Amino acid sequence: MTLLNIVGLGLVVLLSVGGAATVERAEYDYYKYHPMSEISEWMVKIANDHRDVVTRVEYGKTYELRTISLLKIGLKTGAKKKGVWVDCGIHAREWIAPAFCQYFVRQILQTYKTDPKMNEMMKNMDFYITPVLNMDGYIHSWEGPTTRLWRKNMSPGPDGCNCTGTDLNRNFDANWGTIGISLDCCSNIFCGRKPASEPEAQAVTFFVGSRKDDILCFLTIHSHGQLLLIPYGHPNFTAPNYDELMSVGLAAAEAIKSVHGMNYTVGTSPAVLYANSGSSRDWAKLQGIPYTYTFELRDKGEYGFLLPENQIQPACEEAYSGALHIITYAHDKTFNGATTSAAATLVTALLAAAAVASNTLM
Repeated sequence: MTLLNIVGLGLVVLLSVGGAATVERAEYDYYKYHPMSEISEWMVKIANDHRDVVTRVEYGKTYELRTISLLKIGLKTGAKKKGVWVDCGIHAREWIAPAFCQYFVRQILQTYKTDPKMNEMMKNMDFYITPVLNMDGYIHSWEGPTTRLWRKNMSPGPDGCNCTGTDLNRNFDANWGTIGISLDCCSNIFCGRKPASEPEAQAVTFFVGSRKDDILCFLTIHSHGQLLLIPYGHPNFTAPNYDELMSVGLAAAEAIKSVHGMNYTVGTSPAVLYANSGSSRDWAKLQGIPYTYTFELRDKGEYGFLLPENQIQPACEEAYSGALHIITYAHDKTFNGATTSAAATLVTALLAAAAVASNTLM
């Protein structure tokens, strides 16, 4: 064999290896926005590829009869476990939220085998992650420029109304219909005919409600504004553990800032945004779930709901750090007794640093 042939063969091998690596990396891009069909296929693949720790659970139907499903992630111990709820995409136009849920799944699956803390948490808790709750609305928001900013679900309005959709985050049975809502069915904040009138809200109400004594954290992911919101949306009500929720939230905001320097504001919705009622966060708190937060991800209005894809990675990295702080705090307080914010923040910072350092895609 000539030297030229040897060099040529080497180049072929290198190109083949490089091509295979490119295909592997391109298998699923966590730093782009995906339509519902691709997210659904991804969920099936994740469950199939990680059968030892992931189960895909169907728990409801949308108005247009799509199946709402989540990924249940945790180590199978045979014991009754606590749980963490994370939902994304309750508002259709907030595309960064489903991107975060997918990133969150990737990160915990990447870290639990090598990180002792994540392994411990997955032994003690199951993660229930819904990448897109408002599937009908999300699909509608992908249909073109005129629908890109669609917010609500796709159920028809009341008799005599020609408008479509209910704001799912005004439809939960938590001071429903009292403040920060509209009874105009054409409004973006139409709260529906009655509490939990919408099938998507009913699905969450039943699934979480039937496990409310075991759920430690309820995190619902939105955009935009860079906020961590605690209960309640109604200014006349205060959470019994308000001080603790603020303390944990402020530490989570510091964890977020430590990643890319972004500032998140912490507080109740009336204090830092606007009063509202019927939110899933408030409903979860009324069920007795200790730690309930709304994340409003990037940005503060420059791009708003049209956050560019080049911001998906940093937005997810920082939000992951904040979410992990809250989850770690709740876990440690439940299983290790009272814990200091400093200790929980240290754990979170270490995990967040590992998350940012790792760019390997599944």
